[in-house]
Amino acid sequence: MLVLTAEPGAGKSTLVDWTAALAAGRGYQVLRVRGGEDETGFGFAGLYQLLRPLLGSTGRLAAPQRDALLAAFGQQAVTGDRQPDPLLIRYAALSLLCDAATERPLLLLIDDAQWLDPGTVDVLAFVARRLDGETTAVLLTARQQVLPVPFDRDFAHLAITPLDRADAGRLLDRQPRPPRGQARLRILEQAAGNPLALIELARAVALVPGGQGADAAQSLPLTPRLEQIFAADLAGLPQRTRQVLLLAAAAGTAEFSEVFRATPDAGDPQVWLPAEQAGLVRLDSGRVELCHPLVRSAVYRAAAFDERRTAHQALAAALVDNPDRRAWHLAAAALGPDEEMAWTLAETADRARRRGGYAAAAATLERAAALTPEGDRRARRLLDAATMAMLGGCPQWVGELAVRVCATADDPELLAEASMRAGWALAVTDRHEESLGFLVPAAQSMAEKAPGLALDALGTAATPAYNYGSSFHRAQLRRIADLITQQPDAVDRIWLRAATEPFADRAWALPALHRSLAEVPADSPAQLVQLGAAAWILDEVETAVRVLGQVADHLRRAATAGGDAVVAHTLALAQFESGAWSAACSAAQQAYRIAVEVGSDNVVAGAPILQGVLLALRGDAPGARSVIEAAVSGLDPRSSPSHYVRSCHALALAAFVEGEHLAAYQQLRNVFSRDFHPVPVHYHASYYYLADLAAAAVRAGQRDDARAVVQVAVRTLGEHRSARLDAVVHRATALIGDPDEAEPHFRAALADPAGDHWPFERALARLEFGEWLRRRRRVTEARTQLSAALGVFERLDARPWTERAAAELRAAGVASVRTEPADHTLDLTPQQLEIARAAAAGLTNREIGARLLLSPRTVGFHLHKIFPKLGITTRAQLRDALGDAQPADPR
Repeated sequence: MLVLTAEPGAGKSTLVDWTAALAAGRGYQVLRVRGGEDETGFGFAGLYQLLRPLLGSTGRLAAPQRDALLAAFGQQAVTGDRQPDPLLIRYAALSLLCDAATERPLLLLIDDAQWLDPGTVDVLAFVARRLDGETTAVLLTARQQVLPVPFDRDFAHLAITPLDRADAGRLLDRQPRPPRGQARLRILEQAAGNPLALIELARAVALVPGGQGADAAQSLPLTPRLEQIFAADLAGLPQRTRQVLLLAAAAGTAEFSEVFRATPDAGDPQVWLPAEQAGLVRLDSGRVELCHPLVRSAVYRAAAFDERRTAHQALAAALVDNPDRRAWHLAAAALGPDEEMAWTLAETADRARRRGGYAAAAATLERAAALTPEGDRRARRLLDAATMAMLGGCPQWVGELAVRVCATADDPELLAEASMRAGWALAVTDRHEESLGFLVPAAQSMAEKAPGLALDALGTAATPAYNYGSSFHRAQLRRIADLITQQPDAVDRIWLRAATEPFADRAWALPALHRSLAEVPADSPAQLVQLGAAAWILDEVETAVRVLGQVADHLRRAATAGGDAVVAHTLALAQFESGAWSAACSAAQQAYRIAVEVGSDNVVAGAPILQGVLLALRGDAPGARSVIEAAVSGLDPRSSPSHYVRSCHALALAAFVEGEHLAAYQQLRNVFSRDFHPVPVHYHASYYYLADLAAAAVRAGQRDDARAVVQVAVRTLGEHRSARLDAVVHRATALIGDPDEAEPHFRAALADPAGDHWPFERALARLEFGEWLRRRRRVTEARTQLSAALGVFERLDARPWTERAAAELRAAGVASVRTEPADHTLDLTPQQLEIARAAAAGLTNREIGARLLLSPRTVGFHLHKIFPKLGITTRAQLRDALGDAQPADPR
């Protein structure tokens, strides 16, 4: 997969044509799609263009995949209100391509990706990430500034840079009439290395009598100049040619049949000949292609509105069998607000929604709103567009639409709903305060009029309130919640109270949490997400892993609003704390990948911090530091204290691994203020690093400073402590207090069996207690604690701590410390481990592929890499090779 980016006119399409010819000469089947500016509102239009040569093979697909794909293309009716599963559409496209690649190598050429419809972009990103082992290559081009989000990272990129002065001069010299003198210098200056600009400006100069003069290229700035150059060619064309060109530009499609049906003139090759000779258009195998997107822009903009309107009306009349495209052309021909036309577009949007094309539905509703007369109906359609954009995972677009609703609507409930959409859009970014600026007033205004809506707003607001950490905003949310007397055990209220006051409200929140978990149905992912997150904050880590894992599994099979990035990230945090480090790493990687695609900045920063923690814990301090510093680059601690605190802890771990104990202490000290009475930088997260702060202080000679922090924190927390936090406080007190009084605190830290839910933290307490016992020559007791700690460190592959525990055991008189056999599963990537586990449980390659969204060939490719890493040769040996790494049957 290669992503080729450049500014318009740099030669992307030329390179694509060259690549296509090269591949065809080497026996590849070449599939091509070129984005069109007018097709961004048509769901899966680009995907259809790409897969059309393969659609005859859809009979080989599993029925659910085939039906979903054909329904997305409008080639199969959708019954009732059912809509094709987006996952099935993606997997159908992948299967179709992988099956074709078994017969002949494939090259997918995706040109002008910035103009592909969002549904196609999603499918292509899905496919591109799952082509390991396939004889398939992908070349995607886009403009630098508008590269679709799924492709802006994680793939190899090649930017086409402007030509340098010498190469630009050589290109000018190859033109039919190379410019000279001042005109040449002016062209070189104005073109700034853009090949298309160089060529077209040279052509323009050649067309002007005496055009070699200094003023030949003076009159037009670069981008408008290029468009006007293309428009200048139109003036010399016959009227009939200009008319068919305008139809082609208005159609925005390469289908010659549409233009032909709109006017009989299009069927006469002589009508097109002048445009072909001018280099504006190509006709090939029943397709009409404008030679460059700027040709289309120039043709369309050069026409008067009445001419454009006539063209759209003619195309609409020709598309009676395609109601969706017909509706768009009629809308383009509208003279002003037209409720009948707006209603037709709304119907088109509903068909797109039922096919799973949420982004197309949003675009269509947005256009419908523009045609709707002023008032709440227009606002409602904009709000519906925002909802579709939210389901399509486009938070920035949601925010823009919501702001427009606020500027249009008068109805208070509409305004509150719009504020909630805007707040949601900002909540998944790092603009937490701005998000609360929408959500808090919405909740306040609806507290009495619409309590359910107000609680919904409060539940949404709890997430940015937690990340922002402001006591003022948390108090605001709780004050508004107290105004709502209905639904005392509502899920939104449970999440709100857990997120805003996780310690003081624990006694109320825990019973309410478990009551709700017993009542909320399994097909209510939004509520389960809140309950799972509440469980994590309240230190019910087993419950959090179970509930969030259930939601994550549900979201793999359903269209989501990008919320699956947040779910995967929270699940990763819970898995990490529970000791499932490989699963946490896999979930964090998934969270990051999805977050990048949907613009969830909060997770884009948070997921790599967790990955950095895991790298540090396994001994890779430089790698950890590199990942963490990249994640928090430019992060303002005041706007994201939760991320800041976690990044400090991660960097402290990296410093500790390298023996830089003072640096580790300074990083951990940053999670509390440096006031006379230190307060936590984040009201919840900071407290969990008290014990690590104390351990670093002992080694860095900073006991007194750390003792002040611990003492103030213990007084602030009081008795509102979970088993986990109680263990943290006792461990910190044992380390930082009087050594002669440490034993009761160590034993208190290890007393509650619930502490086993956080195995690494408990193993640290055992290690430090064992060290304390050994220094007092109580070696038998020390060996018990140290051996238990060593076993956990080995299982987790916490290498620096494994070495430390083993050294302590040797010092305690254990002559030969036996460690567990090498765990070869650690050499597997998270995806390879998932494949190995599924294969060991008896799943076939096709079943594994369906579960992990890979082709069967890709699964086989990975298994051939897995076997040598595990030291085995057959599938039957997988179960023994995986040992403890193998979970229950994944089905």
